[in-house]
Amino acid sequence: MIIQFDRLSNIHYAEIIELNTNNLVLQQMPLAKGIIFDKEQCIAWVDAKEKHWEEYGYGVWAFLVDNKFAGWGGLQYEDGDADLALVLHPRYWGLGKQIFNRIINKAFNELNFRSITILLPPTRNKLKAIYSLGFKLEGEITINHEPFIKYRLYKHQSNERSASPIRESSNQA
Repeated sequence: MIIQFDRLSNIHYAEIIELNTNNLVLQQMPLAKGIIFDKEQCIAWVDAKEKHWEEYGYGVWAFLVDNKFAGWGGLQYEDGDADLALVLHPRYWGLGKQIFNRIINKAFNELNFRSITILLPPTRNKLKAIYSLGFKLEGEITINHEPFIKYRLYKHQSNERSASPIRESSNQA
């Protein structure tokens, strides 16, 4: 199995719409509540993600598994922090840790962040994996009237990551 990181702009909008409107995925995305994620919304969303790369020098990738779109995620600027996002189609949920490890490696070893955050909705009650990865509870925040629990992972707290080799697309930033 080959996992690639690519730019979202290289993914057909219909595949992104399918993921971002999947009911199982939406259960963990409260900010998507009430949004009609159609072609127009998708194109604007991808454009905003691409502009993020230009502004901050890091951002969100598309994840391909054996050349098939599996999800998106990466690091997004959020109130002074690099915030980790990882959204996978349910068919690929078993690959989350492998992809997470690669994002963490980029965050700490290539981008030299001292810490990253992750924001989870309070409905997310299975947190054993978050704590086992080294994240520490930091507090609660509200974004667009939606509550989130903020966790932080410091470079020195992250465990040594070892994952299977990942080939990265030459189209990546």
